[in-house]
Amino acid sequence: MNDFTRHLLSRLPAARTDVGTRTAYSSDASIYRAVPTAVFEPHDADEAATAVAIAVEHEVGVTCRGGGTSIAGNSIGAGLILDFSRHMNRIVSLDAEAATASVQPGVVLGTLRDRAAEHGLTVGPDPSTYSRCTLGGMLGNHACGPHSVQWGTTADITERVDLLLSDGRRLSASSGTSGDAQIDKQLRQLRDRHLAPLRTELGRFGRQVSGYGLNALLPENGFHVARSLVGSEGTCGVLLGAQIRLTPIPPARALLVLGFPDVYTAADCAPTLAKAGALTVEGLDDALVDALRSRPGHSPGIELLPRGAAWLYCEIEGPDESAAVANAQQLAQETGVPSFVTADAVQTAAIWSIRRNGAGIATRMADGRQAWPGWEDSAVPPERLSGYLRDLHALMAEHKRSGTITGHFGEGCLHVRIDWELGTEKGVSGYRDFITAAGDLVVAHGGCASGEHGDGRARSELLARTYSPELLGAFGAFKEIWDPKGLLNPGILVDPVPFDADIRPGPGRDRQELPLIQRFGADQGSLTNAVHRCTGVGTCRNATGPMCPSYQVTRDEVHSTRGRARVLSEMLRGDTVPDGWRSTEVRDALDLCFSCKACKSECSVNVDMAAYKAEFLHRHYRNRLRPRAHYTLGWLPLLARMASVAPQIANRLTAKEALAKRMSALAGLEPRRPLVDLPHRTFRQWFNSRTPAAEAGESGTVVLWPDTFSNFLDPRGARAATQVLEALGYEVVLPGGPVCCGLTWHSTGQLKTARAVLSRSVRSLEKHLDAGRTVIGLEPSCTQTLREDAAELLPDSPAVRKLSGQVRTLAELVADHQGRWPFGRLEQDAVMQPHCHQEAGHGHRPETEVFERLGVSADVVSSGCCGMAGNFGYEPGHWEVSQAAAERELYPKLRAAEPDTAVLADGFSCRTQISQGEGSRRPEHLAELLLRALPENHRAQNQSPRGAQPCQNSQSGNGTCAS
Repeated sequence: MNDFTRHLLSRLPAARTDVGTRTAYSSDASIYRAVPTAVFEPHDADEAATAVAIAVEHEVGVTCRGGGTSIAGNSIGAGLILDFSRHMNRIVSLDAEAATASVQPGVVLGTLRDRAAEHGLTVGPDPSTYSRCTLGGMLGNHACGPHSVQWGTTADITERVDLLLSDGRRLSASSGTSGDAQIDKQLRQLRDRHLAPLRTELGRFGRQVSGYGLNALLPENGFHVARSLVGSEGTCGVLLGAQIRLTPIPPARALLVLGFPDVYTAADCAPTLAKAGALTVEGLDDALVDALRSRPGHSPGIELLPRGAAWLYCEIEGPDESAAVANAQQLAQETGVPSFVTADAVQTAAIWSIRRNGAGIATRMADGRQAWPGWEDSAVPPERLSGYLRDLHALMAEHKRSGTITGHFGEGCLHVRIDWELGTEKGVSGYRDFITAAGDLVVAHGGCASGEHGDGRARSELLARTYSPELLGAFGAFKEIWDPKGLLNPGILVDPVPFDADIRPGPGRDRQELPLIQRFGADQGSLTNAVHRCTGVGTCRNATGPMCPSYQVTRDEVHSTRGRARVLSEMLRGDTVPDGWRSTEVRDALDLCFSCKACKSECSVNVDMAAYKAEFLHRHYRNRLRPRAHYTLGWLPLLARMASVAPQIANRLTAKEALAKRMSALAGLEPRRPLVDLPHRTFRQWFNSRTPAAEAGESGTVVLWPDTFSNFLDPRGARAATQVLEALGYEVVLPGGPVCCGLTWHSTGQLKTARAVLSRSVRSLEKHLDAGRTVIGLEPSCTQTLREDAAELLPDSPAVRKLSGQVRTLAELVADHQGRWPFGRLEQDAVMQPHCHQEAGHGHRPETEVFERLGVSADVVSSGCCGMAGNFGYEPGHWEVSQAAAERELYPKLRAAEPDTAVLADGFSCRTQISQGEGSRRPEHLAELLLRALPENHRAQNQSPRGAQPCQNSQSGNGTCAS
């Protein structure tokens, strides 16, 4: 610990200097890496001022950070990081009449847009990261987004900025003043000395944001000091607040998508569409669409794109929906190219998701090669875009590179991801050669390297190739007026660091790489390649949604998927994380990962943190004692089988509260979690004693997978599924002998045991698989393991390859069943908690179809994991986070539901969380709902709606039936 960190912690004990936090902040959405000395999340302006004063005293650089979604490397630094997103994130005021909002720097754009929408207003600049980027970041890097073509850039809407200077002064800059007379005098003198370059080199086209916006200081622009600071990237002052102008939302909008034979034709058409009043003129090429098509479960928006190899998205307004559609159709006719017009909200969202997820999608080409940002935001006057694109493609061909292109074609701004080989010295040298040539190319077309998102580490060095020495001198003088010691975000804009320095995926990134247990086939068997999937765009920090549940609860960057990926990346690099695979810092960073796999589907590059965590835990505890919970929960299938020999005795023991708590403590479990009751008979015992239905077999034979949870812990769903399948005409058979997918061993990192258990279990299915029989999974996590994860543990198994194509959920089979439909309509409401592993795979569409046919109106929990997450909720130290995750949406929905509302959850852990947290509700498996819908059960259903019943057979009162 150095003098700076000692001083900082003595004054601000909440400052963070631990390795886990510092490595989580080592990068943003760029290719750059800088491990900070300390991170501080100020609660207010006074705390921020104290932190800055300490840093200045010790001559430590200060870098401000919001959502960390910067692609240019603007928000990383080796000194002190100030993260405003966690606490200083209030909307101070919103004046609907004046159409203005005053905000703290950490306000998420999406949050402000939602508040403004209540008054018919929005924020004009809307970058694709609106769900997690902050207003402070937007002001810092001059964000723009699709609608800036008509509604203006961040500078255009900025009225006031509140700054903390490095010398401790606090100013409010606006039009006509900086808030300080001496600074005003210096700024006017600077402006007047350099009037010619300010007028001739800056402000030549709308997306010219490279360098400082000194043209805002010109008399004809009102000496607007606040706007001159937009895009200064925290190099002049620490932003404490701002006032921005809001934009009225049009009465109605339609989306027009135009298809073109190539991007050059699309670029030629774009300026005309912008002049015609289109609210967006967004472009993308077929390489991006091909990359998306290569992903599992690709976006349905692809099917809506008109014929072409490049597309423009044009949002068209109108006084009402029909007029907006008519306006869009008229514009489509004028262009004479294939088109698609829609005002449907679902279709519009699907199409836009392709463009908005472009930054992540483009990171992996269709053939699996990785592509990187670097030449990301270049811009030219719109009418010169087509020629620039042709020359840029020629440059890529010359360097034997390829990539994907999206962008704001109506404003001449491109987003490009290119497949540089950044892992070697030769590759980095090639990167420098390309960027240097591209910098000269864009200037030759009258443009600049940055059309939004600032210059940062990626482009600041190119300013010397863009502007005259006189203008560069003016930039330096401007910086010195505000920050004479040069401690605010050093190395950016003025005295820039080389753009090929500190590259995160560069040489030396894999010093700790070892042979892996899981295949990681999509990443060439490399955990390094896998963790570098994370581009940092921050989908895991979305203000709402299923990813990442622990971050949603704690709002701690370390607990985001991105933060964990950065910590793992640093461990593999071996520079800053001590002890490599034995690192307690990495273990702690991964501890609150639910292993819910939401990242595998929600992340645009399919990061699978659950798999990474399992691999780490395997290495971390290799040849060492594990936490007791790993043995108890990891070996649950064996323990449950042993306990099933005498379930009544086990239940009598766990029914005694004092004894149950001692047993939990001995097992290393969370003491506030009740131990579940065991059923009097296992599912297999019931199955072997029953008489099959007479009609069973007319629809064929299916294999029911008796997973540990359905067999030993809660067999109600499996019993109901058997009866439902027989009512549909299927003969139901079970695999021979005990089976298990190995999930509990996998999630606790006992991978060799998981592989052995899975291998033995799959062998019991071989004759059924050879016969082409469908395997029905009832527990979603086990089903998904058999469907996808088994191939990672047993990649060479022919049976596993067959299994992945023959496993189905009960809902899938019922929804697609072509024979007799034996179910009646229930006409009832339900709350449904989808299992997170199922959502990460094929989703709950089949369940929705079944509900519609049953007359069930389901209110689906959309926030992701219930909070139990298999073993997570039973591990010590997870109780508060587990309960808080359920409080995001699940518990409130249950409390608000009517007494006769059914509660549906196919996952055993989800049902356990519901019954323990909302004990008056008895959650059901879908199979139980279907069983109630059979005609012979209608009378009982009408007399006593099962959805409202508590579990009468629970001996411990925790809501888990022992029947």
